[in-house]
Amino acid sequence: MAERINLDDPNADLLGLNEDELSEEEFLCKQLYEKTPKRINAISDLWYDEMIEAVDGLEIPEEEKRKMIFNMTAHSVLDMINDSSPDEIALEVSFCFDMFVGVSLTNKRFGVSLIKELKKALLDMKRDDFPDDDTYQREMIAFEEMWWDLPQPLLDKRTPNDAIKETLAKYGLTE
Repeated sequence: MAERINLDDPNADLLGLNEDELSEEEFLCKQLYEKTPKRINAISDLWYDEMIEAVDGLEIPEEEKRKMIFNMTAHSVLDMINDSSPDEIALEVSFCFDMFVGVSLTNKRFGVSLIKELKKALLDMKRDDFPDDDTYQREMIAFEEMWWDLPQPLLDKRTPNDAIKETLAKYGLTE
């Protein structure tokens, strides 16, 4: 006699029984972002106790301890990312990460959101101004690439690329 499967069983996911069909975008979002809290719990179990024990034993001010804990955590996470990236993409991953940090720090420095500013500029391009969808798409892509090299008033007339390079240079991340 065949055993009935209980779909309410918390272990049903292990057998793939509770999985709905996800679009590629939904799967990507689930894998990259929805698992973040679970990853944080796993990493906490991996490092937290030993890290706190090491730092608690130090005779330094509390603020320095907190900064040390942050630095140790960030360093460990970045090591995991670098170590887990296949050699074929590790360099690209590190470059993309640096650029993301550069954009974020530039946004903070100038009180802007470069991505929102780019989107606003792209909204000025109207589909009706182009003969067909392909031309519209090509021109949107070309404008987006060009925008990063256009001086922006919100960046004190720097180009986004120059402002990001300045920011990254401050941290030695341009080499």
